[in-house]
Amino acid sequence: MSILEYSRFVASLAFVLGLIGLLYVLARRYGSRRFGLGAGRGGPGNRLSVVEARALDGRHRLVLVRRDDVEHLILIGPDRSLVVEAGIREQLSFDRTLADTDDHEAKP
Repeated sequence: MSILEYSRFVASLAFVLGLIGLLYVLARRYGSRRFGLGAGRGGPGNRLSVVEARALDGRHRLVLVRRDDVEHLILIGPDRSLVVEAGIREQLSFDRTLADTDDHEAKP
């Protein structure tokens, strides 16, 4: 093999890797929103987010979804999905409740 063939190989490899990198950047920037994969990011204006997801076994998952400050627990399986509990209001943690109580007691 001559030096010309090696240089063509390296140039082709660099070109293909560049195309893969470009596709990766485009997919990260535009593709996630197009296919609904960016729904759990929860920025301003987003009403729907995935709070937590746990795998029960290889085929079933429990997913806690929040919509407009109301949470819903959903069991997702290969054949169907089931709403386990709907309308869960966000509960304050004990530490947060205790801190709020201390703030109210400190103010006369």
